[in-house]
Amino acid sequence: MASSFCCANPPSLNPTCGGGSVVDNFGGIKSYIVGSTGSKQAVILISDVYGFEAPLLRKIADKVAESGYFVVVPDFIHGDPFEAEDKGFEEAKPVIAALKEKGINSVGAAGYCWGAKVAIELAKAGEIQAAVLSHPSFVSVGDIRGTKFTTVFTYFSTSPTSYQSERKHYNYNLFLHTNAIPRSSN
Repeated sequence: MASSFCCANPPSLNPTCGGGSVVDNFGGIKSYIVGSTGSKQAVILISDVYGFEAPLLRKIADKVAESGYFVVVPDFIHGDPFEAEDKGFEEAKPVIAALKEKGINSVGAAGYCWGAKVAIELAKAGEIQAAVLSHPSFVSVGDIRGTKFTTVFTYFSTSPTSYQSERKHYNYNLFLHTNAIPRSSN
């Protein structure tokens, strides 16, 4: 469901933004981390094609951490916006292992645009216990069928009309054939 609309206004990336810290190696990958190190629950935020230095993404990570979660935002695009490869799923597994080594017993993932595909692949593989897909790209109804828990989808209502029509058809099929919950945001 990616469109040129999604990439029309890229954010100004800022490697120092956020209340957390950047570590060079969390599960083998550079990551932004924030939250209680004593938490037993973690959330992996998976970026869109702009990467883990997007200020809004880090602001979301900080907010999630305020709710008691340990949050990891891995640099799955390796500092090269718009060059996202399909390795995020494989690269996420060592991140999840590192979380479990820290005593985390419950991991969820939220994927944005490109990152939604990574989150749903983790859900299908049973690597996580919850998934949120925000403005998902490259995710099909067939992808969702393999999940064993409720998956929440969010979309922005400011998308172009053609995108809105596609979204309605997609949501209808998700609702009928999966355990997904579509939501719209303003």
